[in-house]
Amino acid sequence: MTLEPLASDFYAYESLLSEPEREALAKLRAWLETDVRPIMDDYWERGEFPMQLVKPLADTGALSFSWDETAPFENSAVFRGFVALELARVDASICTFVGVQNGLATGALAVAGSPEQRQEWIPKLASGEVIGAFGLTEPLSGSDSARGLRTTARREGDEWVLNGEKRWIGNATFSDITIIWAKDVADGQVKGFIVPTDTPGYRASKIEGKISLRPVQNADIVLEDVRVPERLRLQRADSFRATASVLRLTRAEVAWSAVGVAIGAYEAALEYAKTREQFGKPIASHQLVQDLLVKCLGNITASLGMVVRVSEMLDRGEQRDEHSALAKSYATARMRETVAWAREAMGGNGIVLEHGAARFFADAEALYSYEGTREMNTLIVGRAITGSAAFA
Repeated sequence: MTLEPLASDFYAYESLLSEPEREALAKLRAWLETDVRPIMDDYWERGEFPMQLVKPLADTGALSFSWDETAPFENSAVFRGFVALELARVDASICTFVGVQNGLATGALAVAGSPEQRQEWIPKLASGEVIGAFGLTEPLSGSDSARGLRTTARREGDEWVLNGEKRWIGNATFSDITIIWAKDVADGQVKGFIVPTDTPGYRASKIEGKISLRPVQNADIVLEDVRVPERLRLQRADSFRATASVLRLTRAEVAWSAVGVAIGAYEAALEYAKTREQFGKPIASHQLVQDLLVKCLGNITASLGMVVRVSEMLDRGEQRDEHSALAKSYATARMRETVAWAREAMGGNGIVLEHGAARFFADAEALYSYEGTREMNTLIVGRAITGSAAFA
């Protein structure tokens, strides 16, 4: 299958991919255009997740490329970034599902699980047989999770007893397992646990009334004396450093997703501008509309150059926290500008789902905040460049 270049990839960064990577991306793009794009406005409006897409999504390889146990061929972080971009340019909610399933839940097992845990769980998550969630954020602890975590874990013999609450946990209304991060009352260190969601004392309830990523099933989780055997504790997670290692891997892919959302809105606005006529000619021929479109493309191109470089650094083992933090902070800020300009170029029709930009405009707000707000990522970069920590 031939990968046709995206017009929005103005400097042809896709040319960096290997032939197997290009073929896999072409397969994913074709499936997204055929099976996903036509239905997502409806699911977005209803606030429901299209569960029937999980198995075919897994068949594209989108849930398996990252891990040695499941990768169908050797691939690069740049390729995996393009997978996130491709998902997000069609639908940010499907991209977020993959980010939770593949990046956070599977990533936690890959980073902090024992070899036995990896072998047991990663293939099941990659195939979609098991759906995972990642329980870190709490009602009173978001940006300060490293120090402010309130969920507790207490060891009793060969079991751990978990108590606490989690909030904004993606996939958690239908997940089979949730990776719960809790503070060990004995040593005060954060540890990770694979918690089957049918465990007594575990309850998840959907967060209603969202204006962004509406198909994503975010949940409030309550843990009341949830008992987890020692064999389900992530064996290599003995402090928050393990949690941070997972977030470091996923933060750069959120930056890629932001570029995809910006592209989705830009492509919708460009197509609209070519067909919408005012004053006797397509609005694409009006100077002010061209100005908006070129500003969109400039943001996309600058952000794409940044995320490509960050992923190249990851492949070389050179990426540090501040590198992914700057990419996430910058790309999401430019995304926010771009979706607004794209909507503006469409006038009043820009707020209607059928014209393509509105969903991206709304979904951008969630990407701007999750996986580290702009402010927190700014402080991570600021600490790196000044040598002084300015965290409150």
